[in-house]
Amino acid sequence: MDSAGQDINLNSPNKGLLSDSLTDVPVDTALAAQTPAVEGLTEAEEEELKAELAKVEEEIVTLRQVLAAKERHCAELKRKLGLSALEGLKQNLSKSWHDVQVSNAYKKTQETLSQAGQKTSAALSTMGSAISRKLGDMRNSATFKSFEDRVGTIKSKVVGGRENGSENLPSPTGSGTKPLPDHTPF
Repeated sequence: MDSAGQDINLNSPNKGLLSDSLTDVPVDTALAAQTPAVEGLTEAEEEELKAELAKVEEEIVTLRQVLAAKERHCAELKRKLGLSALEGLKQNLSKSWHDVQVSNAYKKTQETLSQAGQKTSAALSTMGSAISRKLGDMRNSATFKSFEDRVGTIKSKVVGGRENGSENLPSPTGSGTKPLPDHTPF
């Protein structure tokens, strides 16, 4: 019988006919007969309770069978739709991450980290300004001016030497007064 076509109506005469691999625990009537009756119950009340217990246990068996049939049907539908266990895992992880994000602990942590980031940014900005100010002060110091003067002197000697000797150097455009030397290959 196809699990999708099985009769799951609890009032159906076919209930309990579903085949299932679940192991059901039968009612042990011999054990029930051996247990002493609770004081204050008449034999009729005791028999009525035993009958009701048997009925409830039978319904439990039926419900287990119905649940197993529903689970098989669900698995078949998922298979037909192409929903795999991996898809289910992805959905569960996505839902779990969403649940974490809306939790109070996450919100408080996020807020704390945001404040820490703002304070760190402000501290780095202040430190950068202080460093810039110190470099500016250093540039205006006598030691730096002396160093700058020496570098300028060296530069003028190097550049000045080129300018003074530029008459002997060929012009990059070739428009100098002296002709370019003839470079003959070896």
